[in-house]
Amino acid sequence: MKQYAIFALLLISFNLSAQVDSTWNQKPQINILGFADVFYVYDFNRPPSTERQPFLFNHNRHNEFNLNLGLVKFGVEHVKYRANFAFQTGTYANDNYAAEPGVLKNIFEATIGISLNRKNNLWLDAGVLPSHIGFESAISTDNMTLTRSLLAENSPYFLTGTKLTFNPNHNWEIAALMVNGWQRIQRLEGNSLPSFGSQITYSPSEKTSLNWSTFIGTDDPDSTRRMRYFNDFYGLFQLTEKVHLITAFDFGFQQHENGSSDYNFWFSPIIISQYVINKTWKTAIRAEYYQDKSGVIIPTNTFNGFLTTGISLNIDYSPVKNVVGRLEGRWLHSKDSVFETNTSFSNNNFIIGTSIAIKFSDTINN
Repeated sequence: MKQYAIFALLLISFNLSAQVDSTWNQKPQINILGFADVFYVYDFNRPPSTERQPFLFNHNRHNEFNLNLGLVKFGVEHVKYRANFAFQTGTYANDNYAAEPGVLKNIFEATIGISLNRKNNLWLDAGVLPSHIGFESAISTDNMTLTRSLLAENSPYFLTGTKLTFNPNHNWEIAALMVNGWQRIQRLEGNSLPSFGSQITYSPSEKTSLNWSTFIGTDDPDSTRRMRYFNDFYGLFQLTEKVHLITAFDFGFQQHENGSSDYNFWFSPIIISQYVINKTWKTAIRAEYYQDKSGVIIPTNTFNGFLTTGISLNIDYSPVKNVVGRLEGRWLHSKDSVFETNTSFSNNNFIIGTSIAIKFSDTINN
């Protein structure tokens, strides 16, 4: 009950503030954003199905032209309140929202936020939220690479619940969340326990940002509840005008079974470096590793579980700011044979992927 009491106190504070603050009457700004990412991937393992890997959710089709993500987003911006409503379609929506029923698969984001103080540095947002975990977005043009890292694909892209965010100054952001579970819109049937999260971001300058995010909860019904504890660390660095660097490390623990004092462990380090060649060309290289021996996040039913190293090379062409053409080669190597081929399984997987993406935005009520 403690969390509900805190929530009630925040709403009371908000109501008192609203009664005396005339800025609430200012006209909000209405924005619209559109995005589409059309792709083609050739998997040299030649899997028998067009769907390539069960642990990937972006650009996950073989030898097929398709839409990875198409979305339309409407945003409301006001000094005292905000809202975002984004609707999606594409293979990403079908794959990553497979557990959601019906039209819920088409909700990319649906949030409403209110300012809780006069300084407008304390906000409460509620709804289907972008995840506070990780540095990669489902919107491919926001990322250094075309495909997503194993780390990003196997941690939440979205969460549903409430998020309280505090910015004491320009350098720090602190957030606390109460959500329905590990990447869920609807709470899992039979689970009565909400999940919780936190985020601390420190940006000493425009060229450096350090982040620590957590998740505490379960992805099981009450009868078989196993607690999950997850940490996400990353740093964003602009080393020079042309060189950008990302380093990250995720690790998590989950109870072996309900009530157990034994835990299964998984972790993933990653490094990505991007070089800006000129105004229209960029290139990036990524090295990554993912270890999940017990199959908590990526079950394989093999002796060693999922122990996978990866490297990828990316090149981007962007003749204008809102259009990007990308080409990427990616190689994954696992200790066990976990990658499907046309006849069996292999411990190697190599793909070449390409895409054309467009992103545009405008203000409706200028």
